[in-house]
Amino acid sequence: QVQLVESGGGLVQPGGSLRLSCAGSGFTLDNYAIAWFRQAPGEERKEVSCISRRTESTGYADSAKGRFTISRDNAKNTVYLQMNSLKPGDTALYYCAAGPSCPLFLIDYWGQGTQVTVSS
Repeated sequence: QVQLVESGGGLVQPGGSLRLSCAGSGFTLDNYAIAWFRQAPGEERKEVSCISRRTESTGYADSAKGRFTISRDNAKNTVYLQMNSLKPGDTALYYCAAGPSCPLFLIDYWGQGTQVTVSS
């Protein structure tokens, strides 16, 4: 069964850090571009960051540049999103997705999401 499973979300204070994980099962993540999206209540889902397949090429939304880092661990078939200097505006449901190329306009698989709440 093909699945993407996110984990690592939670409640964090402003200025804090979280590392989200996107674990693949039933397929090899390195054969796909993997992106992180987020959706806040009442807003559209937006791509935050993307890492290309079989390369280390990465891209970030302006809101994430300098604070978030996307990376792969192929041995663990997992993609991470390290988020530093978190702000209340980063509060959202974060999803990972797999597709052919960055930015991820075509989606083959979605995860179920993990909630990130930034609040004091």
